[in-house]
Amino acid sequence: MKSFTWISEFSQPLIADAGPLAAVIALATLAYAVARWWLVAGVRRLVRRSQAEWDDALVDANVFVRLAHIAPALVIYQGIDTIDRLPAEFVAVVQRVALAVMIAVVAATANSLLTALNEVYSRNPEYRHRPIKGYVQLIKLAIFGLATVAVLSTLLDRSPWLFLSGIGAMTAVLMLIFKDTILSLVASVQIASNDLLRVGDWVEMPQLGADGDVIDIALHTVKIQNWDKTITSVPTYRFIDEGFKNWRGMSRSGGRRIKRAVHLDVSSIRFLTPDEIDGFEHWELLGDYIREKRTELSEYNEKASSSGDVRAALRQLTNVGTFRAYLLNYLRSHPKIHSSGYTLMVRQLPPGPEGLPIELYCFSNDQVWVSYEGIQGDIFDHILAILPEFGLRAFQRPAGRDLHEAVRGLLAET
Repeated sequence: MKSFTWISEFSQPLIADAGPLAAVIALATLAYAVARWWLVAGVRRLVRRSQAEWDDALVDANVFVRLAHIAPALVIYQGIDTIDRLPAEFVAVVQRVALAVMIAVVAATANSLLTALNEVYSRNPEYRHRPIKGYVQLIKLAIFGLATVAVLSTLLDRSPWLFLSGIGAMTAVLMLIFKDTILSLVASVQIASNDLLRVGDWVEMPQLGADGDVIDIALHTVKIQNWDKTITSVPTYRFIDEGFKNWRGMSRSGGRRIKRAVHLDVSSIRFLTPDEIDGFEHWELLGDYIREKRTELSEYNEKASSSGDVRAALRQLTNVGTFRAYLLNYLRSHPKIHSSGYTLMVRQLPPGPEGLPIELYCFSNDQVWVSYEGIQGDIFDHILAILPEFGLRAFQRPAGRDLHEAVRGLLAET
């Protein structure tokens, strides 16, 4: 019965002041309509006419739309206090709710403002490769946390320090919950301060199957678009913990390395005959080499002969040595290969079960993947085709046809 009496006493002023309450609600609705459909629409029209880009980012991020929600809350907060006969407890509750709504609106508007700031920053070509998205997300998290504390303290009419002291007691739990955020924050600072990663960089992380261009750097994740157009999302902190390969240096240097070997059949290596030496002397890429070697070997062999050395100690030109000299001059004269300022060599690697490797080490002047592969392919097409001119054979494991021909040969002999 007492509870019914309390409800009756509490509701009577509300019923009596239903008119003023309805007026406040109607005024709040009108304030929202004016702010949302008139002021915001007017601002949008002005923005579309301006030449600046930063105001377009504010509109696209809905900064003004979210700010318009503060109008009805402000009207209710101020208007409810003008109705005299309402219970003080009811007025206090309504004002706390309205104030909490305004705090939430301000926080949401601040988040939209940060989104617009990041968008304007990323549009600048000078800063496009140094994203601040991770820092923006961190500030948004801080705003969300502070706004949550402020809203709760307002609704419950308690000091915010009460909630903050409770958060201090939950530090261990928060550290566990936000472990990835903390690690990602530290990694983001290191990545940004040391310029380790930019949007547009080609990176490789084989342990995660990531090999492609960086398309987004955020606080928690870095998105990589692989060459097969799939997207790999990598936690930011793993770039510091595990390491990665960044191909930016290659892209900026103007050259892309070619490092590939052709394997020669060791049984095809021999000394050149005098006729072959005379023939190679007329080649444009070998003429100077042959003449220089002839003079060098002639002087050396004369000294060796006069000292009584056996013929085996005399130096002679080999087909594989001449072939290496040809390849070196061929690369130096190739229009798609850097002939100066970059390492260029043709080297002989240790022989093994797959023959004698002759490795080309040079840099193409075109870094585009398709063009690079074409240049590399053309060079090795030429190498394989020119081998017989030097009496050399490429090493190749026996295939089914080779075994078939060998068996046929044996049968023919018998």
